[in-house]
Amino acid sequence: MFQHAYADLGDVRLHYVTAGRGPAVVLLHGWPQTWYMWRDVIPGLAGRYRVIAPDLRGLGDSSRPVGGYDKKTLAQDVWRLVHDVLGEDELFVVGHDWGGPTAFAIAAQHRDAVKRLAIFDVPVPGDGTPVMFANRWHHGLHWELDFPEALTAGREDVYLGFFYRNWGGRPDAISAEAEREYLRAYRQPGAMRAGFSLYRATPQDVADNQAFLSEGKLEMPVLCYGGALGRGRGALAIESWRRIAENVSGGVVEDCGHWIPEERPEWVVEQLLTFFGEERT
Repeated sequence: MFQHAYADLGDVRLHYVTAGRGPAVVLLHGWPQTWYMWRDVIPGLAGRYRVIAPDLRGLGDSSRPVGGYDKKTLAQDVWRLVHDVLGEDELFVVGHDWGGPTAFAIAAQHRDAVKRLAIFDVPVPGDGTPVMFANRWHHGLHWELDFPEALTAGREDVYLGFFYRNWGGRPDAISAEAEREYLRAYRQPGAMRAGFSLYRATPQDVADNQAFLSEGKLEMPVLCYGGALGRGRGALAIESWRRIAENVSGGVVEDCGHWIPEERPEWVVEQLLTFFGEERT
């Protein structure tokens, strides 16, 4: 089902997974996860779509450059992979956590190519509100240079395990198997630094996104859900996307926390198939 490959883009080498045939659906993971978070979603989409799930720059089995962790650059990485390497001109894009702002940056730069966006439990930095930091103490910690790396070195299981067990709607929202795979990835040299760099790039993300929005809101349809339980963002997610896009549907998933695609993969597949299928009608 899953085909693994690598794309050498010059300044970064991206690992990615593909499955299925049809219109392209790009799945963008967040932190502290990898492409693997989509493992139970991909089979449900692959019967109708060509699914492409990369490991973002610095994470998973992609390479770990020193810089380039602003979401505009991450978006360019993904666009080069999907368009230049894989030859796709039109995309459906799905993002969770930091994959959501990356999806926004792709859509804002390629407004004709991105047909629809689906977003899970994340707002957009620079949308004009402070919701990015609501109930998110770790953002400030991750902004500090070197300090979080020192705190977590050799303790990745303790630190990341806290998020896996507390950010979802239940303590086992992230399975033991998935946690082992994520720890394998984040224990690699430079992986924790790369993850923290996603957060350190936030001021640049705000500036870039405000520049994108100066050209107008997104006009393609957007589907957005936030999780009601654990540390899910609830209605804050869709409220943010309504500020930056013209046509937003979705709401709150009452029985999920932050890890919606892993907590309810079958439901996510149903929502995506319905939402993407509307493009054909």
